Amino acid sequence: MRNPRIYQSIQPETREEIELSEHAIRHLIQVLRLREGDGFTVFNGLGQAWEAKLTSVSKRVVTARIEGILTENPESPLKVHLGLGISKGDRMDYAIQKAVELGVTEITPLFTRYSMVRLDEKRKEKRHQHWQGIIIGACEQCGRNQLPTLHPAQDNQLWLDSRPDETRLTLDPRSANKLTDIPKPTTSLSLYIGPEGGLSEEEITAASQAGFTGIRLGPRVLRTETAVVSAITAVQLHWGDLNS
Repeated sequence: MRNPRIYQSIQPETREEIELSEHAIRHLIQVLRLREGDGFTVFNGLGQAWEAKLTSVSKRVVTARIEGILTENPESPLKVHLGLGISKGDRMDYAIQKAVELGVTEITPLFTRYSMVRLDEKRKEKRHQHWQGIIIGACEQCGRNQLPTLHPAQDNQLWLDSRPDETRLTLDPRSANKLTDIPKPTTSLSLYIGPEGGLSEEEITAASQAGFTGIRLGPRVLRTETAVVSAITAVQLHWGDLNS
């Protein structure tokens, strides 16, 4: 079994024993069956990671000792902010998980015309925490030490109007533009993808007015979760770190 990775909210100056969170205990002890003396990697979501070793395991408290800092940095040089129309259940979870694995730096769930999910404030906070858990799990699996920022779910027009990124792209199967037609971004990229029902003509027009350029990925219409994987893979291959 490869060295397990676990997220813990600890500060960079930590050089001592730490008490593990319920999430860490559940994963390391109950799922992986680690014991005292076993090693693992702990990262804090801010870019730092350390070697650690379990020092005490009981029913209620599990502690570990921080032993040495790790220096690998698997972050992409391409900063991608994904604005994603909210889809139902597993589609949204899958899209967020794969976006994290493929290196996005920010994610904003968006309410669009064809979004099938409507959330009141209580459910919005619950879904935010759920999506945050998806992000943490994806970072634990893929080796990232930096948690992508998950912004609160918001109206798509508000997101469009607030984008400062140099390059702004809308995934639009009706566009004549291909990714190879777009100049290479030198700073950051916003990527706008609709939910399972796609984006309406009015939303695509609004995106254009906000400085977004429509692009298509081949001749077929993709499901939203497929579109997320395909689009981020394409931009990482073209401008990011998947060609390294």
